[in-house]
Amino acid sequence: MDTFKLYIIFFLVSCSLWAQPKVATTVNTTKNKIGAEFLLTLKTDVDTVTQVKFPEAKNFGALEVIQSYKMDTVKNGARYQLIKKYGLTQFDSGHYVIPRISVLINGAPAYSDLIKVEVNDIKVDTLHQKMFDIKDISTVSSPIGNWWIYLLIILATGGIGYGIYWYTKKRKSTPKTAVVIYKTPIEKATSLLQQLESKELWQKGEIKNYYSELTDIARMYIEEEIHIPAMESTTSELIEGLRKAAKQKKLKLSNDTVENLEKVLKQADLVKFAKVKPLEFEIEEDKKRISSSIVIIHKSIPVVVEENDELELWNEQQKEKARLEKLKKEKRRRLFIGAGIVTFLVVASMGYVIMTKGFDYLKDNLIGHPTKELAEGEWVFSTYGNPAIKIESPKVLKRQDTKKKLPKKALELIKDMQMFGYGSMIDDFYVVVASTQFKQPIEADLDKSLDGSLKAIELQGAQNIVVKTEDFETQKGITGKRAYGTFTTVDKVLQKTQKMYYEMLVFGQQGGLQQIIIAHKEGDTYGEQISDRMLNSVELQTNE
Repeated sequence: MDTFKLYIIFFLVSCSLWAQPKVATTVNTTKNKIGAEFLLTLKTDVDTVTQVKFPEAKNFGALEVIQSYKMDTVKNGARYQLIKKYGLTQFDSGHYVIPRISVLINGAPAYSDLIKVEVNDIKVDTLHQKMFDIKDISTVSSPIGNWWIYLLIILATGGIGYGIYWYTKKRKSTPKTAVVIYKTPIEKATSLLQQLESKELWQKGEIKNYYSELTDIARMYIEEEIHIPAMESTTSELIEGLRKAAKQKKLKLSNDTVENLEKVLKQADLVKFAKVKPLEFEIEEDKKRISSSIVIIHKSIPVVVEENDELELWNEQQKEKARLEKLKKEKRRRLFIGAGIVTFLVVASMGYVIMTKGFDYLKDNLIGHPTKELAEGEWVFSTYGNPAIKIESPKVLKRQDTKKKLPKKALELIKDMQMFGYGSMIDDFYVVVASTQFKQPIEADLDKSLDGSLKAIELQGAQNIVVKTEDFETQKGITGKRAYGTFTTVDKVLQKTQKMYYEMLVFGQQGGLQQIIIAHKEGDTYGEQISDRMLNSVELQTNE
């Protein structure tokens, strides 16, 4: 939301911000018919050693690239003028924006200008073209639509039932393997190392699995013998913990032993996460280092002579441990069966709800819908900024601190700016209301204000912007400008792209500027309801 606070500033300083581009941008026409070609030309003037790479893409914003022409080179003394042309088109009428296109010059991006174009419908001759009546509404033979949803539910229910049956049958028929009980950690580690070698994993090319098991054996031994959390520690944490334990427990460990162990653990990290493939002799050396480290650690531990009764007690404890482990497995099996039955009932219930009330009812009421809660919640009607903007909203808009973000050029023009908002560009719904007073009364150019706002949201991540503009009038007759359309945003945390529908209103009142931006996910019915209700409630402070 912080970056979005500056959108109102961009139109004030847009001339200085985008002046003197490195890439000259022209288009043969800004108005064309549906399907006709817009010829976009990019030019750059460079010396003979400069490397320039023009982009190759299928789309520039909402316009489709139908032809990428061969680059032309014009020599001018010791410099070259590189010319690249693209044929663009659009098959839907409206106002569109050719976005700023990145051209790589010596590896650094240089951007073209943003250009607005208009696509017009083809006029239809209704005098000579025969007209036909509208056909009657066709009836659907089957009352059940979206049959594939019900088919998927039936298949999922059957699959879950079969899975429960198969698992239960397999558990009964599969003979239970005996639980191996090791008397000491060193015995366990030695046995596991022998089992690992018998698998011949690295000889089969499974180097990553080999190193994972090899280091897990070492970590498990250290955790059981030294009593430090080796399995959940990073390599550096494990080595540091081992050094501390050696000092505290007076273990006779040399630096060479610890360093050899650290080398193998780091090598394993590179194999697992950096896809490094060691040579055969390196793998053999790492295996020897692990075996040697385990033996040396074992020998460094002070020997404690146990009495016979203590050994018998230890054996009893191991037997009890095995018995408890068996009970836990049986409990997990019963829990799995119970969870399967519950899942079956839940899926069956969901299928019934979908068949009787529809999929949207299930999604909105059982799963939940964030904008539905906003639309059906308690709304507030408040006044924001000066000149004042009155608007109804599902939540109280919070004041945003903008003065710290204003550039010096904007401060020279602005007397006061107040901004209020809710949500952000990657949320399901967001709104921004801003009111600006200038030091000197000016006649605001509303078209340029909209252009500045569009450039601002493009800089903060909006892509493929589709723009349509028209005049707007409030219920009390105050006129302004309205822009609406769609754009896409990318959630960098979730690496998810979503398409947003937006509406912008701009008014010039009392020598100031008032702006409203509302956006929600495209196709969100509840978002559309909220947007319509808010826009219909907009009223502005007048001189009366």
